[in-house]
Amino acid sequence: MKRHARALLALLAVAALPAAAHQLLPAYLQLRETAPETHEVMFKVPVAGLQRLPLSASLPERCERTTSSRIVADDQAHAEIFTVRCLGGIEGGRIAVHGLEELSTETLVRIEHADGSQQVTLLTAANPAVSVAAEPGRLEAAKSYFVLGVGHILLGIDHLLFVLALLIITRGGWQLVKTITAFTVAHSITLALATLGFVHVPPAPVEAVIALSIVFVAAEIVRSREGREGLAARAPWIVAFVFGLLHGLGFAGALSEVGLPASHVPLALLFFNLGVEAGQLAFVGAVLALLALVRPVRAMLPPWLELVPAYAIGTVAMVWVIQRVGGTFG
Repeated sequence: MKRHARALLALLAVAALPAAAHQLLPAYLQLRETAPETHEVMFKVPVAGLQRLPLSASLPERCERTTSSRIVADDQAHAEIFTVRCLGGIEGGRIAVHGLEELSTETLVRIEHADGSQQVTLLTAANPAVSVAAEPGRLEAAKSYFVLGVGHILLGIDHLLFVLALLIITRGGWQLVKTITAFTVAHSITLALATLGFVHVPPAPVEAVIALSIVFVAAEIVRSREGREGLAARAPWIVAFVFGLLHGLGFAGALSEVGLPASHVPLALLFFNLGVEAGQLAFVGAVLALLALVRPVRAMLPPWLELVPAYAIGTVAMVWVIQRVGGTFG
C-alpha cells in the first residue's frame, strides 16, 4: 500500500492540469459564389463555456453586405450567414481572421466559385490571412486538411493519453507494431464511415466513452504490474482495435464540424486521416525516444515510480469521464 500511496502523492501536480481534453474545434469561413460578384458568407465560430470565441473575419475591401445576418447557434458553434457583393469579383482580395493569436484554434477558409473550383486554406496564428487565388489548386486544400489532422491528434490530449497507455502496457516491438496498427485501422474505419454519413453517434456519449477507455487501460497497467494480467496486457491489439473504433468517431466529429461540402469529402477524409497518422507516429516516436533515454537509469529508480504514469493517466481520464457524463445528462 505504501508504494500506491507514494504514487498517488505524485499526482497532486497532475490534478491541477486543465480537464479539457481537446483543442477547440476549428472555426470555418465559407464564401460561396451564388451569382456574378455575389457570395453567400458563413462564418462558424466555436463556442467555449457557452461563449462564442472572440474571432472576427475581414473580407476584401471591395465587398459590401447586401443582407442582414442570420444566426444559427448551438452549444458547439455560433454561425453567422449573410450575403456580400464584391465589385469586380474577389480574386486577388485578402481574407483574414482576427483573434487567432490568442486562441488555440485555427480557421478553415473555403472559397467556392461558380465554375465549381474551390480554394481551401487553413489560417493559423502564424498565417491569419490569405489572398484569393484566380485558379485554386487542390494541393493547397490537401495540405490544409493534413495540417488540420496533425493538429487535432497532437492537441487532442485524450487520444494521446490512450496511445501512451497502450505504449506502456505493450511488451516487445512486434506487440507494439500490432497494437498501433490495430488502433490505426480501427479509427480509420469509423472516421470514414462517420464522415461519409453511414454512422452517426451523438458526440457527447462518444467523448465520455473515449475517456472511459483510457481509465480501463490505465487500470490494466496497474493490474499487470501487480502480476494480474488482464486482456489489455495479454492482447493489447484487441483492446486497441475495439476502443480505436470509438476514437475514430471522435476524430470524425472534428472533421464534420468543419461543414464539408460533398465534393470535398474524399479529399478531406484522406488527408485529414494521413495527418492524424503522421501526428500519432510522431508522438509514438517521441515517447520511445524518451524511454530509451531513461532506460539506463531505470534500475536505480524506486519500484513504485513505475506506477505513477498509470495513476496519472487514469486520474486525469476519470475527471474527464465525470465531466463528460455530467455534460451528457446535465
